[in-house]
Amino acid sequence: MRMYDIIEHKRDGRALSDEEIEFFVRGYVAGETPDYQASALLMAIFLRGMDAHETTTLTLAMEHSGDLVDLSSIPGIKVDKHSTGGVGDKTSLAVVPIVASLGVPIAKMSGRGLGHTGGTLDKLESIPGLSTAIDRDRFFQIVRTHGAAIIGQTGNLVPADKLIYALRDVTATVDSIPLIASSIMSKKLAAGSDRILLDVKTGSGAFMKDLDSSIALAEAMVAIGEGAGRETVALITNMDRPLGHAIGNALEVAEVVDTLRGNGPADLTHECCALAAEMLILGGRASTLDEGRSLAEQAIANGSAFAKLCEMVAAQGGDTAYLEDTSRFGAAPVAHEVTAPRDGYLAAIDTTAVGTASVELGAGRETKDDAIDYLAGITLLKNRGDAVAAGEPIAILHTADEAHLAAARPTFEGALTIASEPPAAEPLLFARVTAAGVERFA
Repeated sequence: MRMYDIIEHKRDGRALSDEEIEFFVRGYVAGETPDYQASALLMAIFLRGMDAHETTTLTLAMEHSGDLVDLSSIPGIKVDKHSTGGVGDKTSLAVVPIVASLGVPIAKMSGRGLGHTGGTLDKLESIPGLSTAIDRDRFFQIVRTHGAAIIGQTGNLVPADKLIYALRDVTATVDSIPLIASSIMSKKLAAGSDRILLDVKTGSGAFMKDLDSSIALAEAMVAIGEGAGRETVALITNMDRPLGHAIGNALEVAEVVDTLRGNGPADLTHECCALAAEMLILGGRASTLDEGRSLAEQAIANGSAFAKLCEMVAAQGGDTAYLEDTSRFGAAPVAHEVTAPRDGYLAAIDTTAVGTASVELGAGRETKDDAIDYLAGITLLKNRGDAVAAGEPIAILHTADEAHLAAARPTFEGALTIASEPPAAEPLLFARVTAAGVERFA
């Protein structure tokens, strides 16, 4: 078998065999296939696509390119959650303790922020003492004892994805549904959970900007999960506006605490309960979405979800005093109010630009080696659709110094559109995708 022939087959629009796909992945990870041939195949896939069987085969080959996590020693149905990334998306920090407090174990491996989207690990690490670099045995022990843990990727997990993604990033082949789906799902499958919930964002702050593309990606990932024997569900959620009021690491942790104490923003609380309901069904704890939502709301109301967050944080070495009293985090030295230039409505928010402004304030990283200012970020006082008056505060920008503010302020202000008429209302949840098909809510 030759890479030349595999490239030619896909260039000509033919479906690749299982053996051809496995030959490519195995050879590239082993260093036997040069970058120029791998790049040629990726471009052929980008242009010609892959069918569902090819995409599943590629995902499984990538999954098995390195270590696999075996969670079978942890009792119960383990449910994982993945978000495709958004601005102000701190749902994992709230949903994991909600679901774990109701008896569904979650052994979650998460990532760091890069670009305009924040990372769950960075948010957690804003809590003093907390470690996400935990070895596998300790990880399993925490989940067995406390029901949940969130850590960074450990060991040699899916090396094929690291290599292929790095090549896609420099060959203009990132925006391909089969390649996106296989990248995400190979890591989810290798992480070992029994069932998977996907939160696929759509809109100006999401990787997929329109609803149809987001649904297509969700369908591809659900098909992969089901093909691998893992029940998989996807929700398509709105990222045409930041989620909640807080953008930035310690700011978002504080908002999660408010949410788990019953005082969170309505949009964040609604989305967290919707995601939790799906995970409770996947975990066998609820039989209907209404029951799942009711259980999630009860876990917030009776304090068990917040108690579980504290328990999980303490197990990973974090100082829970910062959760009991979030003012302990302190505040950034500079807090600048952005005000409305005129009367009207906040008709649109370029959510990617808002995320970029947060990075410029110091809350994120543009390269993997950048340091993060855990106190930097944005507090939104108004969101899409809200009425504003001239001079009324829209947001507060938090940062370490005037230089960071000078860089971020025009980016943030340029992200806002003030109009004389309110925009059409949009739902927070657009669709639900399962093996049975697509259910659209709007």
